[in-house]
Amino acid sequence: LGKAGEVKAEMTAVAREFQLPLRFPKEVIAEAEKIPESIPKDEYKRRLDLRDIECFTIDPENAKDFDDAVSLEKLLDGNFLLGVHIADVSHYIHDNTALDREALKRGTSVYLADSVIPMLPEKLSNNLCSLRPHEDRLAYSVLMTVTPRGVVKDYQIPKSVIRSHRRFTYEEVQAIIETGNGEFASTIKQMHTLSQTLLKKRLQEGSIDFESVETKFTFDSHGKPIQIIKKERLDAHRLIEEFMLLANQTVAKHIGLQKKEENIRPFIYRVHDPPPPDKLSDFASFVGHLGYSLNISGGLTNRALQKLLNEIRGKEEENVINEVAIRSMAKAIYSEKNFGHFGLAFKHYTHFTSPIRRYPDLMVHRLLYEYEDKMSHKRREHLMHRLPEVCKQSSDREQIAVEAERASVKVMQVEYMKRHLGDEFHAIISGVTNFGLFVEISDLLVEGLIRVRDMEDDYYVYDEKRYALIGRRTKKRYRLGDKVTVQVVRVDPEEREIDFLLVE
Repeated sequence: LGKAGEVKAEMTAVAREFQLPLRFPKEVIAEAEKIPESIPKDEYKRRLDLRDIECFTIDPENAKDFDDAVSLEKLLDGNFLLGVHIADVSHYIHDNTALDREALKRGTSVYLADSVIPMLPEKLSNNLCSLRPHEDRLAYSVLMTVTPRGVVKDYQIPKSVIRSHRRFTYEEVQAIIETGNGEFASTIKQMHTLSQTLLKKRLQEGSIDFESVETKFTFDSHGKPIQIIKKERLDAHRLIEEFMLLANQTVAKHIGLQKKEENIRPFIYRVHDPPPPDKLSDFASFVGHLGYSLNISGGLTNRALQKLLNEIRGKEEENVINEVAIRSMAKAIYSEKNFGHFGLAFKHYTHFTSPIRRYPDLMVHRLLYEYEDKMSHKRREHLMHRLPEVCKQSSDREQIAVEAERASVKVMQVEYMKRHLGDEFHAIISGVTNFGLFVEISDLLVEGLIRVRDMEDDYYVYDEKRYALIGRRTKKRYRLGDKVTVQVVRVDPEEREIDFLLVE
């Protein structure tokens, strides 16, 4: 793989460790190459022509796979026509072809700290299916009539042809929101207002809004990280988030609102259980030790958790509490049975908006199209049997991707901290164990360990109930959430470990 401890070799090691495929099989590439570049004339006739509609994409600066475009039109009756236009990947990838089998096997694109391992070959992900500006593209559109209060009054979900008018970055859209100047400024301002209404409505109805902070790296010419930057969550991000949530919910309701057993249609839902009671009481006592209260009598309500999240917003311990809260939650998974989504407080939810990078979305597109006609009993039986396998595979692959992404970030953090050996940082205690204190450097979100054997001023005993290490002689306490100053003393790229010492 290369020399141990060197960043490129360590990143390849991450891909190997999680058995991530770095190449596509020959037959998959061959199949992709056979797909014609242009859209056949008769395909235009079969679809709703939305090329004149003013739609555009909003993505990160380095993105090439544009799954989604958005449009908004104010109607004469005061309502809005909100369009969420998603790349029609299912037009190009048919069931049980080599491309389809490979996509299911991968399950998802994996976004490592310095690269992407795509679910689909580049010809599709960055070209044919990517909603690039000023090019005709096949899409699946969710056209929603939304009231100024954020209620969907009516909708249709046609297959369409669209033409994105512009490719925006989040930062560009944010600048337009803040200044009111720029291309499509009036539309973007209206989108911003509507997205804020949708967000407010969602939170009032019990949705939980986690502020999980992510980091990104800037690299030198050798691919080594030279800067760690906290990703800012902008109103522009929320705009896209709210529109995607609404489209996903609308699609799920369209399929799922069937009461009679014989009408129930096999489908893929995104579901999320309430948190397990044991993890919940641990979390409540954890925040209690930090001076906050969480009412969990009779189980956790979304509102009680949101109240806590609002209280900690902007505080130094916010990230630590958010991380522990997320770890206390059940994991959202894919399921052929609809149990609802606890975190979003939605009765119906699915993933429809990212078919370039998530297999379930591709499957949802296919099912949606199939349900436009009457489905045979045999086909329904087949889906009843097949969908549980697809859901399990997709959930498993998603979990592997999350772990691989985390490991790749750790590799980069360790590489970055090499140049800071001996330096001091302000940190917060993010975990307490019998072998030491986990601390997180607040500015960089870099976590490492202060080993109890290196705390030489006393003999420290672990108090599990209080999340603390307590000095036997001095009674000095180090508790979860305490602020400390630390020095970097050891960096181990192979083990992906960073050790600190306490600085008094």
